[in-house]
Amino acid sequence: MDTIVINGLELHIDGDGFLQDPQLWSDEVAAEFARMDGTGELTPKHWEIINYIRDFWKESDMAPTVRSLCKQSGLKLQELYGLFPKGPARGACRIAGLPKPDGCV
Repeated sequence: MDTIVINGLELHIDGDGFLQDPQLWSDEVAAEFARMDGTGELTPKHWEIINYIRDFWKESDMAPTVRSLCKQSGLKLQELYGLFPKGPARGACRIAGLPKPDGCV
């Protein structure tokens, strides 16, 4: 387990960079993860998807499927990859502060 510091807060991440304690997530953590991933500045569309992922996870304790993300956002898969170059699971879920999703390699 690795540790990073964002805005003075020490955060534990796994070997793939996923936050170990989702309760420590914040907008600042999301922005820093996006910068680290090469996603760049988060737009309102990014935040819409990030908030949907977090809400879904809070209700079901799992990440939404890619199909669900496409349906909810109205975006095609290629457009999701345009927003999150590391992909909906690895990129979007990591930025949203979720633990590494099952099946994410």
